[in-house]
Amino acid sequence: MGALTLTPHLATWIIAGLATFGVIVRPFAWPEAIWAVLGAAALVLFGLLPLASAWTGIAKGTDVYLFLIGMMLLAEIARKEGLFDWLAALAVRFAKGSATRLFALVYAVGTVVTVFLSNDACAVVLTPAVYAAARAAKAEPLPYLFICAFIANAASFVLPISNPANLVVYAAHMPPLGAWLARFALPSLLSIAVTYAVLRLTQAGALREMRIESTVETKPLSTTGKVAAAGIFATALALMAASAADLDLGLPTFVAGLATALVVLAIRRGGLVDTMRDISWSVLPLVAGLFVLVEALGATGVLARLADLLRAAATAHPDATAWGAGGLVAVLCNLVNNLPAGLVAGAAVQAADVPERVAAAILIGVDLGPNLSVTGSLATILWLTAIRREGESVGAWRFLKLGLLVMPPALAAALAGLLLVTP
Repeated sequence: MGALTLTPHLATWIIAGLATFGVIVRPFAWPEAIWAVLGAAALVLFGLLPLASAWTGIAKGTDVYLFLIGMMLLAEIARKEGLFDWLAALAVRFAKGSATRLFALVYAVGTVVTVFLSNDACAVVLTPAVYAAARAAKAEPLPYLFICAFIANAASFVLPISNPANLVVYAAHMPPLGAWLARFALPSLLSIAVTYAVLRLTQAGALREMRIESTVETKPLSTTGKVAAAGIFATALALMAASAADLDLGLPTFVAGLATALVVLAIRRGGLVDTMRDISWSVLPLVAGLFVLVEALGATGVLARLADLLRAAATAHPDATAWGAGGLVAVLCNLVNNLPAGLVAGAAVQAADVPERVAAAILIGVDLGPNLSVTGSLATILWLTAIRREGESVGAWRFLKLGLLVMPPALAAALAGLLLVTP
């Protein structure tokens, strides 16, 4: 009887595991979204998840969908209006023929974009700009493109808005901005610094061999390009204001992106079809499928069990639990993606009512852990989509080899910093 009772739960875990495997490995070179959607559909078709529950899971991602649509609109408009090419020429000019100076400049810009616009925005907005900069400098683009992938996660807990996963983990228990900075400023600084140091060392050989252009032709930024830049700046302000007011970030981002696109298209008097066609819409069903998978896993009772285990461990050994939970969640994010992992971890944290340092360690694991693999975070998947559009490709094994060098020391430094500043 016991085996029969467990069978639906086991089937749910098997389907979720196969879907996740498909997202990571991409058999037959099918897009990640297909595997997530197939997994979600299988759960419903086999009666393991009621259709109403599947819709509930999809609806939980509404804020994320709005956020992504807004950011993708901004990125596509900025790309088409030459903003990225203009910024690329500016970056090459400041680099003055130095590949290492260009590397540091891209890293600094990536940090700022992640902090004030989020890690997903860094992947969507900055990646094409960095590719354009490398192309303008006649440099090998991958060392610079790797920056966009890794800083998007390494700097994603400086502010609450730096990563949508932050809002998922803390939910209604989000600390005030002052308390957030007191808790995460040092861990963030250490994460950013260590990630830069390791990336710089791993790319040193490639950078030494580069001979980049010191001057490139710079065309004046068009009126529509200036509108796109203003839209991105306004979006950053809107996100800061929404965060301060404890509001969801999806709607302000969507409104800002849509308004920017409409103004640019009105000035150009056309281009709507081309803009809509070139946006990577497959990201949305991917996210929806992941939310459905999490909804199904939650129905197996795993969340309640995790909350009980977390509560008991945090009560007995809070410091050890902070280290262990942060490291474990960091690894798990690479097995199931940090969006569903953040949903599960956040629910467990809120149910267990754990000490501050344990909750903060779990958040760092959710944010920084995905730097291990290509499917660790939505930001990295968006980055993969962006570089494929430019004709570049990075396999899972190549990224993992680099991630194994970059992520563990940054995670250890961030967790150590957290324990120094958190009571």
